[in-house]
Amino acid sequence: MHIASSTLQQLPWHSPEELFTLCQGEAYSVFLDSGGPEEQERHRWSFLCPRPTAHLTLSLDEMKEFPQRLREFSNTHRPHHETTSLPVDIPFTGGIIGLISYEAGMACEGLTSRHTTDTPAFTALACRDVFIIDRKHKQLWWSSPDGTPPPAKLEALPPPHKTAPLHTPLHCVADCNAESWMEAVRKVRAYIEAGDIFQANLTMRWSTPHPPKLDLGGLYKRLRTHCPAPFGAWFHTPNFSLLSASVERFLSLNTHKIIETRPIKGTCGISKDPQTNTALRNALAQDEKECAENLMITDLMRHDIGRVCALGSVDVPQLFAVERFAHVHHLVSSVTGHLRPECDAADLLAATLPPGSVTGAPKYRALEIIDEIETSARGAYCGTLFRLGWDGSLDSSVIIRSISATPTALEIGAGGGITWPSDPKREYDEMCLKAAALLNVIEHYNQA
Repeated sequence: MHIASSTLQQLPWHSPEELFTLCQGEAYSVFLDSGGPEEQERHRWSFLCPRPTAHLTLSLDEMKEFPQRLREFSNTHRPHHETTSLPVDIPFTGGIIGLISYEAGMACEGLTSRHTTDTPAFTALACRDVFIIDRKHKQLWWSSPDGTPPPAKLEALPPPHKTAPLHTPLHCVADCNAESWMEAVRKVRAYIEAGDIFQANLTMRWSTPHPPKLDLGGLYKRLRTHCPAPFGAWFHTPNFSLLSASVERFLSLNTHKIIETRPIKGTCGISKDPQTNTALRNALAQDEKECAENLMITDLMRHDIGRVCALGSVDVPQLFAVERFAHVHHLVSSVTGHLRPECDAADLLAATLPPGSVTGAPKYRALEIIDEIETSARGAYCGTLFRLGWDGSLDSSVIIRSISATPTALEIGAGGGITWPSDPKREYDEMCLKAAALLNVIEHYNQA
């Protein structure tokens, strides 16, 4: 493997927790923070950029230009040194790390939401100087194409500080009550009965005021401890921060132009009793409603990536696999394809946003119905966080299991796919199961 880099320096091992302290106090910082079992490849690598070189923000009105603007931003900040070989197969040594909101994804489909949000439509950070963390082998590198040395304070990292308590506990309030949400399920089912759609992903949000003295870094540490996830992330800017514990890959694209997307649909709980846990997994794998839901979204993603894939290259190598995460089991499928030679990662993103697993089928009509029925903007929730390497490779997550922080509010979201067999009470209970861990992180912040 080759990269554009003049300096790749191996450093003494420091844990991700220690390195995260370098982000504290910076106006912009980003940490792609894989959590969970280190031996699994998807949990192996983490990347931290304590001080991005530049940033780019686009409004909803500018989203029609985003593929070209992203290319220009990447080209402006891409290193121009000769390539050097890497000692190991490191997947990312620097590039653009960005966030695209759900409403920005709607704009890519030619739709405008009736809801307003304080979340930027598109924010990208140029990350030239990056810590590369191999959790599996406990190895650490510093990559800098300009030969910039690692931060001097790395040798004297401060010990993790205890989160300062808040005088007023945080309490999240839902944007609708249980009966209103169950009525929304019934409305979606009515659209399905009428033949408008086969499925729609229905969500709701909880929010609490953002205290001026809240230590967001401390809140993120609590999140990553209680909800370790393969696509955890800290994405911090002056006016918006994302604290993510996402379990779902959206799109990956390697240097050979092979695409993979891993849609998640289907959920059940976890038991401490091994026999009960096995029974739960088996029941989920055989649940007709959950499998049908997953199949529809898998088919939707086949269609979406097919827009930019070589004819006949789209395949489904995995269907309905039950995978365990920190607090739930999910049904996970895999869709692959080969990107056409004339297309790149920006084209792939533009063709597939917003992520299919959080929209519905058919996608365009589902987006219209979701916007009509839901009572607030999704913002970053159900959008995507991506990293685009200097070599053109891409990895990205669906923004779920996350906390969005604006200067005035903290917000989380949860939801689920609604199909004709959906029972409103069961769907409400499943949604609350997904939200419970995040609500616990926020509302018990003072006990961190």
